[in-house]
Amino acid sequence: MVWLSSHIYRLVSLLRAPRLISRAPKRNDLMNQQSLKILLVEDDPEVGLITQMVLKKTKVPNELFVVGDGQKALDFLYHRGKYSNGRKAPQPDLILMEIDLPRISGLEVLRKLKVDKELRRIPVTIIARSGCDADIAESYALGANTYIQKPMGFDRFVRTIRSFYRYWTVLAKLPS
Repeated sequence: MVWLSSHIYRLVSLLRAPRLISRAPKRNDLMNQQSLKILLVEDDPEVGLITQMVLKKTKVPNELFVVGDGQKALDFLYHRGKYSNGRKAPQPDLILMEIDLPRISGLEVLRKLKVDKELRRIPVTIIARSGCDADIAESYALGANTYIQKPMGFDRFVRTIRSFYRYWTVLAKLPS
């Protein structure tokens, strides 16, 4: 992502000036937040790094697992190959996934997930560059819980990830 590459130096500012990503939650919000195991399926390492930094700055301890393509996502979810150890690849509470992935597309991963009796309960948020109506419609038809178009610009992307996190930890109630 060219727009992201031009702002990679700002990652350092996330550590020095965390105001953008870690506004102090209200007391009531902190009481309602839940710790989550999040699987991020993203082929762009810079997007993965920024997402990790944003989530690390939250007040709730979370576990973020990052895989770079659709095949690795399925291996993680089905505990295959290097993910055969369930402790290193626990079932996530939430999946944040790009559509345009190498090897197996995000939509194909979503399709396989939502027909599996054990995995279909995991909420899936699609985050994609495309705002194409066909991609959005197909994502929801396959069982996506949310579709987010990746915003252009570093600050807007960070705010989007923060809003995504806040929604799933404060407002939404996930199954136990």
